[in-house]
Amino acid sequence: MTTDASEDWKHWHEHRAETVSAPYGPLALTGTHWLEDYPEGRLPDIPGRWVPDGDASVLTAVAEDGLTVDGEPFTGAIRLAADLGPVTAARVAHGERRLVVLVREGIWGVRDFDPASPARRAFKGIEATSYDPRWSVPGRFTAYGENRTVRVLNADGRERGLGLGGELAFTLAGQELTLQVGVEGDGSLWAVFVDATSGESSYRFRFLRPAAPDAQGRTTVDFNRALLPPCAFADHFVCPFPPPGNTLVTAIGAGERNLL
Repeated sequence: MTTDASEDWKHWHEHRAETVSAPYGPLALTGTHWLEDYPEGRLPDIPGRWVPDGDASVLTAVAEDGLTVDGEPFTGAIRLAADLGPVTAARVAHGERRLVVLVREGIWGVRDFDPASPARRAFKGIEATSYDPRWSVPGRFTAYGENRTVRVLNADGRERGLGLGGELAFTLAGQELTLQVGVEGDGSLWAVFVDATSGESSYRFRFLRPAAPDAQGRTTVDFNRALLPPCAFADHFVCPFPPPGNTLVTAIGAGERNLL
């Protein structure tokens, strides 16, 4: 079983490297621009004029801007909702670049993904610790009964709400530990945490995504698959810092640690 788990981990690690280095993966992000910071509607190195208008972002462009919307050359004005799908499905493009419309707590922005980004060209891989069964332990999820939102600092220096659905309890290296976790649409769990290695031998914080718990709340807490957050690959992501209680005193010497 350990051999199978180790092989599965290797495939997972290889797939992660392929995913983050894909043409429109995290390494391709070259900018996140909040429209409120640009009252004239002119974003750095992005053609067109972008202004927020209630429940949409309004883009105005002329032919010389060279923008396309839904694959067709665009001129005029259009109201754009947030792009909820993959980057490749973003409605607005400029050549090979994809301009992703997003909204956070009512604030509209545009993300610029460029396959020719310097970070993508410089990528050499992800430093990760090889699979060790000691870091994979049973866990039990207990829902709060109602979703909670806590305010946490984000990587861009702004404070935003972080949704939490319950507590994940587990025993690791003889210590009883807990993490506050969010619940994804498919029932899987998501946590952001720091541990005794954070900022030293691993990135300053990491993500963990346990599988959906069963009817009794049981799941597996596998730190072999601890993830670097998107902001480890590009400074322009707005990753949330860990909520109160998600600082583990144990040194988690497993999973993704840093970029090579």
